[in-house]
Amino acid sequence: MSDSVENKKPAFFAGVKSELKKITWPDREDMLKQSIAVVAVSIVTGAFIALLDFLIQYGVEFLTTF
Repeated sequence: MSDSVENKKPAFFAGVKSELKKITWPDREDMLKQSIAVVAVSIVTGAFIALLDFLIQYGVEFLTTF
C-alpha cells in the first residue's frame, strides 16, 4: 500500500505544476482596478450596515422608552 501512495505523489505534484502553468495572472493595471473596486464596495457596504444599525438602534430605543 505504501508503494502506491509513493507513486501517486509525483504524479499529483506534476499535475499541480501543469495546472499552475495554465493560470493567467492579471497585469498591474487590472489588479489596481480590481483592488479599488473591492475597497469601494467594502466602504459602501460598511456604510450601509452602519446606517442600518443606527436606524435599528434608534427604533428599538424609541419603542422601549414608552
